[in-house]
Amino acid sequence: MAMTPRLEMRQGQSLVMTPQLQQAIKLLQLSNVELAEFVETELERNPLLERVEAEPAEAAQMPEGVEILQLDADFPSAAASASLDADFESLNPDLSSNDRIEAGAAPMTDWSKAGSGKSFDELPDLEETLASEMSLADHLEAQLTEAGVTPAQRLIGRALIDGVDDWGYWRGDVDGLAAQLGTAPEAVQQVLTIMKGFEPTGVMAKDLAECMALQLIDRDRYDPAMQALVANLDMLAKRQMDKLMAVCGVDLDDLKDMIAEIRALTPKPGAGFGVAASQVMTPDVYVRGLPDGSWHVELNADSLPKVLVNNRYAADVSARASKEDDKQFISSCASSANWLVKSLDQRARTILKVAKEIVRQQDAFLAFGVEHLRPLNLKTIASAIEMHESTVSRVTTNKYIATPRGVFELKYFFTAAIAAADGGEAHSAEAVRRRIQKLIAEEKPDDILSDDRIVEILKASGIDIARRTVAKYRESLRIPSSVGRKRLLGMAR
Repeated sequence: MAMTPRLEMRQGQSLVMTPQLQQAIKLLQLSNVELAEFVETELERNPLLERVEAEPAEAAQMPEGVEILQLDADFPSAAASASLDADFESLNPDLSSNDRIEAGAAPMTDWSKAGSGKSFDELPDLEETLASEMSLADHLEAQLTEAGVTPAQRLIGRALIDGVDDWGYWRGDVDGLAAQLGTAPEAVQQVLTIMKGFEPTGVMAKDLAECMALQLIDRDRYDPAMQALVANLDMLAKRQMDKLMAVCGVDLDDLKDMIAEIRALTPKPGAGFGVAASQVMTPDVYVRGLPDGSWHVELNADSLPKVLVNNRYAADVSARASKEDDKQFISSCASSANWLVKSLDQRARTILKVAKEIVRQQDAFLAFGVEHLRPLNLKTIASAIEMHESTVSRVTTNKYIATPRGVFELKYFFTAAIAAADGGEAHSAEAVRRRIQKLIAEEKPDDILSDDRIVEILKASGIDIARRTVAKYRESLRIPSSVGRKRLLGMAR
């Protein structure tokens, strides 16, 4: 067959993501701080955009021809946010930007710099883009993630980290935090004990004495004499050597050696970390309980940018423009401004829609506390509100919700689930992990349970779980394997 060039016409279907949709999706994933910064930049560069300074009662007196972004408490279900629901992976990579504009897209602002508001010439130098020094909170949160704790414990740990000062001390009240989170004080104390083993050694202590005690324990030097010295640091500050020798039961030479060890400790374990930038966390959504036991979910109006499009000014300037370039500039600004207002409205509606469904799914947590978190994933929320998982993922990142239990990022309400063997309701990963821990705690010395045996027991009780998952949960609980437990039992005998 001869190979010759020829023209062919083919008909096909493909999903094309227009520039407007791409820009709206980028806007959706911005935090409220980044959004405010971007809107401020747009206000500076677009003469048709204006900030709404008036209160709602005064906004009704706005001149005719001005379009204002206003949001009600309740929104339509699907139509308003449908245009934001798209998957980036469905984007046709072979379609050029010119082809998209010809397909009906109006000229739009380049939102690829959203969050910075800077042009290429204004971008920072290379030295300014170096990674900032890790803060103590970031360091502790990274260790909390790797500690293999349950979702409930992770929420408690996050609350504990919020109370750590720059020196690394946690001086909060266990009972007060437990009451706020709706859990037992023992659960908070358990997580606090785990975190006292984090690096740097001595972190999460309540005072200087406990901080030094943690460091001495780590060095295997916390004997009774040292324990007495740490408990009487006030005598050491006053240099009451005779009293210290009597309390510790040592002579002067031993006391001097002990004091030298005390001086080698770090009284401020968190001082070696960078101080995180002080930033007020502004929730995007508020949740409050109603007398009938239901929950009212509403957007935080203070976090929503209030902008308007002055269409009358645009018409006046366009009518007076004599050059074609001037008319095109006004048309481009009007298109960009109108799309910004529409995108802000859609973003707010989508956030509220996702937040309402999360509250509906996790109402037990709000009512009874952190121990009642349900297994939840992106797919469940996406199916319930008829949106794509990628859209839900963008909404739940860097968006915060204020609840009676505290302020949480939306993504922290998603916890793993273990399928039921009989096809019933799934079990939470936390409940399964505790079941494994209980089985091992109750095993008999002559009948040590292997991971395979635990799988059989769990499947008999309706929990469909793989052996590697059992091993992972067992390791997260820091429980040795069956061989290791047999060896420890033999050593104990």
